[in-house]
Amino acid sequence: MHTTPRAYFITFTCYGTWLHGDERGSRSQNPARHEPPNAALERSDQKQMGGSLVSLDREARRCVHEAIEEVCAHRGWHALAINVRTNHVHVVVQAEGQDPDRVMGTFKAWATRRLREKGLCGEKVWTRGGSTVYLWSDEQVGEKYMYVMEEQDRRERFGR
Repeated sequence: MHTTPRAYFITFTCYGTWLHGDERGSRSQNPARHEPPNAALERSDQKQMGGSLVSLDREARRCVHEAIEEVCAHRGWHALAINVRTNHVHVVVQAEGQDPDRVMGTFKAWATRRLREKGLCGEKVWTRGGSTVYLWSDEQVGEKYMYVMEEQDRRERFGR
């Protein structure tokens, strides 16, 4: 076990695409606690949305991918795997000495700026927060790499 993480597994979602109470379940303010589906909570969140649901088309997905590569090059981080989906983004990144929440915030900021420059998004693009998982071993990095680069595409092909 390393004393510093080998990498981070970062996930963030597009605005309005994964509300609290969603059938897939969700996270509460305590990220360690998984909340079961709750239709009333999901309807409540829908009513409170301050913008439209965001879905990234092919051009927007490419723009977000390029922005993440650009920020990594600029900051000296190493993106091991990037997969930009229509409703969320996964990145496995080596950013030694950096706070993963700050890394995620930087990805979101650069991607939003690039999307706006190209006229590909509205006011809100991302949900608040996201998921940051510390990867301590090469095995964990490998598992998340496979998940990001292969499992996501397989799930899409088979409708999961």
